[in-house]
Amino acid sequence: MNVTPRYMRLSGLEPLVITPESNFINVGERTNVAGSRKFLRLIKERQFEEALSVARDQVENGAQIIDINMDDGLIDGKEAMVTFLNLVIAEPDIARVPIMIDSSKWEIIEAGLQVVQGKCVVNSISLKEGAAIFIQQAKAIKRYGAAVIVMAFDEVGQADTYERRIEIAKRSYEILVNDVNFPAEDIIFDLNIFPVATGMDEHKRNALDFIESTRWVKNNLPHCSVSGGVSNVSFSFRGNNAVREAMHSVFLYHAIDAGMNMGIVNPALLEVYDDIPVDLLERVEDVVLNRRDDATERLLTFAETVGQRESTQKETEAWRTEDVQSRITRALVKGIDTYILEDVEEARQAVDAPIKVIEGHLMTGMNVVGDLFGSGKMFLPQVVKSARVMKKAVAYLLPYIEEEKLRNGTQAASQSAGKIVMATVKGDVHDIGKNIVSVVLACNNYEIIDLGVMVPPEKIIATALAENADIIGLSGLITPSLDEMVYLAKELARQDIKIPVLIGGATTSKAHTAVKIDTHYESAVVHVNDASRAVTIVGDLLQKDTSVLFKNKLKEEYARFRENFNSRQRIKEYVTIEQARANKLKIDFIAEDIVAPKELGVQVIEHLDLNELVPYIDWSPFFRSWDLHGKYPEILTDEVVGKQASELFDDAQQMLKKIITEKWLTAKATFGLFKANANNQDDIVVNQERVEDSVVFRTLRQQSKKAAGKPNIALSDFIAPLDSGLQDYMGAFCVTAGFGTARKAKEFEDALDDYSAIMIKALADRLAEAFAEYLHKEVRTKHWGYATREALANTDLIKEKYQGIRPAPGYPACPDHLEKETIWKLLNVEKSIGVTLTESLAMWPAASVSGYYFGHPEARYFGLGKIKEDQVKDYASRKNIAFAKAQKWLTPNIAE
Repeated sequence: MNVTPRYMRLSGLEPLVITPESNFINVGERTNVAGSRKFLRLIKERQFEEALSVARDQVENGAQIIDINMDDGLIDGKEAMVTFLNLVIAEPDIARVPIMIDSSKWEIIEAGLQVVQGKCVVNSISLKEGAAIFIQQAKAIKRYGAAVIVMAFDEVGQADTYERRIEIAKRSYEILVNDVNFPAEDIIFDLNIFPVATGMDEHKRNALDFIESTRWVKNNLPHCSVSGGVSNVSFSFRGNNAVREAMHSVFLYHAIDAGMNMGIVNPALLEVYDDIPVDLLERVEDVVLNRRDDATERLLTFAETVGQRESTQKETEAWRTEDVQSRITRALVKGIDTYILEDVEEARQAVDAPIKVIEGHLMTGMNVVGDLFGSGKMFLPQVVKSARVMKKAVAYLLPYIEEEKLRNGTQAASQSAGKIVMATVKGDVHDIGKNIVSVVLACNNYEIIDLGVMVPPEKIIATALAENADIIGLSGLITPSLDEMVYLAKELARQDIKIPVLIGGATTSKAHTAVKIDTHYESAVVHVNDASRAVTIVGDLLQKDTSVLFKNKLKEEYARFRENFNSRQRIKEYVTIEQARANKLKIDFIAEDIVAPKELGVQVIEHLDLNELVPYIDWSPFFRSWDLHGKYPEILTDEVVGKQASELFDDAQQMLKKIITEKWLTAKATFGLFKANANNQDDIVVNQERVEDSVVFRTLRQQSKKAAGKPNIALSDFIAPLDSGLQDYMGAFCVTAGFGTARKAKEFEDALDDYSAIMIKALADRLAEAFAEYLHKEVRTKHWGYATREALANTDLIKEKYQGIRPAPGYPACPDHLEKETIWKLLNVEKSIGVTLTESLAMWPAASVSGYYFGHPEARYFGLGKIKEDQVKDYASRKNIAFAKAQKWLTPNIAE
């Protein structure tokens, strides 16, 4: 059966999208009063601040979701859950991951759902009290927008056989999907992991039944996930950690292969699958897979010889006697940093340049980590520890590398691993990501020629030829940059140039690269989604012996991806623009829902004290932008390795203080509130006192075929139509915190301080986004005044709990950047605050935000998705521009 892929999308402050390509998602359980004596004690004693450190440790050690449970007879579970969650969501380093609200009591779950941020997981519901209560709870969870864990439990009892597991899972799935209309991708089945090797015959198949029922669920219940508490499987061997670690790894290896994609795992009780001794591995697999009648007896007997691992001295002595490469590889795989500095120093003494320790010893070890992780034999918490060791080793070597470069002068440059021309394409001003990739590649001995921002294609090509570049790196954040990249690829092909091209930036994707760029360029073109992949990809592209093979594999991979992508596109159904309008979102506009602004017209803020913005900063994107070390796996922020994260944040706070006290940056804004009504052509007419000053915003409507009862939405639906007889209102704004950024960044760059140059740009971006949040609040509560009683914390603002929206041209609800021109005309942006638009309609300074204000209670964010050519023609006609121009600006949104 052909099914369209749908992915579970969870979020804390950061998104967690679970796809078939995702590795195992680890759920941290130490914030569970039933799973941690320490946490239970802290909650009982109401030491909530210290309890937060337990959650923080889990996140830093690789938990991608944290399970919070307050079920204890001596605790007010509901009050404890609400109190602790409120504290968690105020801590960005914890709140960046999604929350799993875990309780056997519905009132505690619902209390948690009412305060938790982002998209969480409910753990759990089941059919044990009958279908009626199951449906009632599922509907509530759906209303709160959460995913759900469904236990294999019904009115008869807990499923303990293969047949019972699939019977309950099938029934639960059909009720959720067919009766509740619950998104299948938001369903997670816990199929009950029970102990094996208990000595009881009826328990022999416990692990195997779970594995086989997992495979059945993944093959027969589309889109759902499977989870479980892994430590249960080894319950019989409490006290023997060596055996337990092996059992967990073996169980996970086979369960993941069957389709289990998330679960609760204690990383301290987890062995690397390939490191399990062969004799122990055989006996554990006999038990887990029920391969022999005497499997339990054999493992019990053998376990006595394995003993405990309280003392690892003999093991330590054994691996410490191996050669230096083996020791470094083991340290990286095991996450042991105790000896890494002395091993790296020994390796440094044996090579003629310190960079060779990174290129050789360390990269060899990290490649082993990558292979184990990719094959499911090593899991995220372990890989996080590997990266911590890698960073410690690199930090030790960097002074020697810098010293070597200074000592050798030009000779060091001539020994570079390759020459790379980097540029942000014409019309685009965003370069933080490009600069980060440049720094990472430079640290790996690549020579970088950075052409900056808004670079025309002819300059990129001319420089690449003049410098005999090995690779061209293109970056872009706004959608028009995608066309620039296509054009450059075509021009390279026209001139018969065969330099590999890297594609990166926020709007770029593998899909766009494969479908729109790769087809025009004979040589390699590859999408790089973050700095951690750049080093490996560049290395593969430039490896003399294997580069041709790598490039051919890339071409084949992109061809397959393109075919799959196009076939999915052909499956999608669309309606005509007239049909879409007939199925518009029909809001029952009433006078009570429309509030006249207290202050109509345009206002300008020429200089805002930056101290006002600091409380509104969302720090999560700041940490995401600092993936500087780029070794596999993809570690998004330095905070995940503890000390380095603290140092980074401290550096940011120190610079932020200087930005404010020394007035490095200037924050300006202009905004306006206006009378407005929608017409029946998806336009919003904004009326001014003088008719000649009135403007029209053109909006686009969703055009994919919807299920019954689901509307095709356009932004104009949120404004009362002209024929309603009601006067409605909307707003527009532009804020910036970017004036002064370029000058200060240039000072840092001239002083060879890339770290501070990137830092100032990252902080300017955060301040601009904070300004947009701050101003929206001021508009809602004062200038427009439809939410005068609003009292939300910053975490609530980040979660957009307020009434109203502020969508921006170029983003999912209104992807046409051309509408910025209308905002600039309406607000006279360039003259009033000096923010300009490039030829590709990027804002300059880069740290600027613009958009609309909608205030209706039913206004919400949505994604336009793909539209058909008939709407593009209609849109071009309404805007009075050529069809070709409309087509160019809407290219990423036009269905094939």
